[in-house]
Amino acid sequence: MDAVRVALLREVLAGTEWLQSTRRFAGSLRASVGSREGGLLLVGSAEYEPWHLAAHLDDEAAWSGLPELSPTLVRHRVPSGRAVPAHLSVGLGRLEAAGRGETLLVVTPGDPGAGLLERVNDARRGGATVLALDGGDPELHALAHDALSAPEGADLDLDTVQHLVSAAAGENTLPPRPGRRRIRDRLARLADQLTSPPPPGW
Repeated sequence: MDAVRVALLREVLAGTEWLQSTRRFAGSLRASVGSREGGLLLVGSAEYEPWHLAAHLDDEAAWSGLPELSPTLVRHRVPSGRAVPAHLSVGLGRLEAAGRGETLLVVTPGDPGAGLLERVNDARRGGATVLALDGGDPELHALAHDALSAPEGADLDLDTVQHLVSAAAGENTLPPRPGRRRIRDRLARLADQLTSPPPPGW
């Protein structure tokens, strides 16, 4: 979903609770990852792998100049063989090492499963911040520091909510960090320079 479609969707949703909810959750995500690059872990259930959200967060990380939004996709099944790229070869064992300063984002439309819940609980006890983007599982919500649900029958499906969250996470809604010139800021300044009239004498 590109920026134009996200903007149109936001127009349609103006005045509903969804815009505020997705922005609030995106704010929790931004705050939890802080400035630590590589500290965001993204995992789904055995039946649902959130690769689409991983790709969108990667894009937002690049466009917003916030590399810490680029997630590590943790997979239930990692294909064997040398042809698997490193970024697609992280298994569930990574959750055992999750600790303070890291964020675990769990995304699943259905039952997360007892095995995943146990690993999420271990990560939380190790000090990781747990966020849930799901269909409203009460056990997962009990473990999460913050959660956003799109249960079956809701106005929006979970896939659409993921798009809104990833777009909001990359927006320049927080004060810029000292010394960091963000990509969008640089592009805006360049556009101003290119469209400004030439100085006198040219």
